[in-house]
Amino acid sequence: MIGEIGEVIDIVKKHGDSACKDDALRKDLVEEMADVLMYYNDVMLCYDISADELKQAYTEKFEKNMTRW
Repeated sequence: MIGEIGEVIDIVKKHGDSACKDDALRKDLVEEMADVLMYYNDVMLCYDISADELKQAYTEKFEKNMTRW
């Protein structure tokens, strides 16, 4: 999974906003993000983590992070 996340970061780091404006770069970015999402889904399935459980954890973490600003 780290390799796939690294590929997403590389595209953003190397191309910045143009990754969203250039059709080919955007396609590559979306494809790499789909790879990351597949890994997340596999981990959720392996450890029986529901979408609702992840959503709750995400919401709590987001709210906690917003108090830091």
